[in-house]
Amino acid sequence: MLGLIIALLVVTVCGYLIIKKYKAQAVLICGGFIMMAVAIIFNFGPIVPAKLSTGFSWFDMFKFVDELASKRTAELGLMIMVCAGFAKYMEKIGASRAMVHVAVKPLSLLRSPYLVLCGGFLIGQVLHPFIPSASGFGMLLMVTMYPIYISLGISRTAATAVIGTNGCLDLGPASGNSILAAKYAGISAVDYFVKYQLPPAIAISLVLVVCHYFVQRWFDKKYEGGLAQGFAKQEVAATTEKDKEEPLPPLFYAILPAVPLLLMLVFGYFKFQGIKMDINVALFIGFAVAMMAEFFRVRDLKKVLSSMQIFFDGMGVQFATVVTLIVAGETFAKGLTSLGAIDTLIYSAQSAGFGKDAMIVLMSGIITASSLVMGSGNAPFFAFSSFAPDVAAKVGAEAVNFLLPMQLSASVARAMCPITAVIVAISGVAGVSPFDVVKRTAIPLTAGLLTVQIVTFFMF
Repeated sequence: MLGLIIALLVVTVCGYLIIKKYKAQAVLICGGFIMMAVAIIFNFGPIVPAKLSTGFSWFDMFKFVDELASKRTAELGLMIMVCAGFAKYMEKIGASRAMVHVAVKPLSLLRSPYLVLCGGFLIGQVLHPFIPSASGFGMLLMVTMYPIYISLGISRTAATAVIGTNGCLDLGPASGNSILAAKYAGISAVDYFVKYQLPPAIAISLVLVVCHYFVQRWFDKKYEGGLAQGFAKQEVAATTEKDKEEPLPPLFYAILPAVPLLLMLVFGYFKFQGIKMDINVALFIGFAVAMMAEFFRVRDLKKVLSSMQIFFDGMGVQFATVVTLIVAGETFAKGLTSLGAIDTLIYSAQSAGFGKDAMIVLMSGIITASSLVMGSGNAPFFAFSSFAPDVAAKVGAEAVNFLLPMQLSASVARAMCPITAVIVAISGVAGVSPFDVVKRTAIPLTAGLLTVQIVTFFMF
């Protein structure tokens, strides 16, 4: 019980510091080290197995981080970095913008402003797996879909709220959270996506789109006086200025961001003609195809070869953010396990009669609360996902039974937080308060969180 009390104190302090915008990686690593230090002082057990020990307990904390960083960088880290490099290159050559531009064309067929809003949301849900950065995707929608919404008289706040929730599901093999979940579940990222993520994602998206239709219309009527009259020309001009400065590339570029996922489905999942393919290979092939397309477009070999640096820069940025966050999160998790806090929590829940389903709700609730506090879906999932296999084993379930609702809950809850990056970024562009935006996202996303639990209950 002492370990659980100390763990709660450390978690509370770390959560407070992250809210105050202290660097998450530093806070999590320091929190993990403090808990491991307490475990050494009170002799809760060894930090690393005897075969890895340095022979001195206080050095073993650093040995743990060394081993963890080596493994994560070589395997999971490389995968995430390659995904990021590919996404950065797609953004630079304009392929992501071309994809969104093509996708929004069907919206012109819809007459009702709020049907257009809902149609745009569904299109965004389809596109997001190809453009995995929530913030980047949100900003992209602000220069494509946002002008359409407000030209129809939809309020700035409603349009921003819908765009802010477009990236609320971390789906697809290119998502860092998905890659980590698949690893802990012991399955491939594409199997995790097709077999486990898609069914609840479809259900959640349908619930969200229905909620958005009624919630945004109600808010607009109550606080904005209903739809504005005519076209918001000033708003459209402000948000389409970037398009004038950066002309669209050829429209066939719209297919380039989808190349790796298509390769993964054809060869990685269906294993067409016995060919096997992992995500890194698919991304490298997609990158090569994009470079060839760029060469035929600009006819400048030196410029195209120089553009490879964009891919490498994207990898480096992702290492500095996501991969280090994974290491920090798992160090924090190690501190919790060193104190026996998770074992105590699980034992208490089981003593209270909690079975598999109740434990799934408990773990999802913990990660949801953490996402709301931290304004991040990555940090809490990286910190707590490593517990899923052990908790699942103790209640006679598979790891994926816990990982799927935990991962989806973390990403959905993130868009309810006014300090999360995507909400802050798009609110700034729209000139509205992030707090007003999350008032409009709260009801649809709460319904989404309930849907996560209901759908995964029936799945497992």
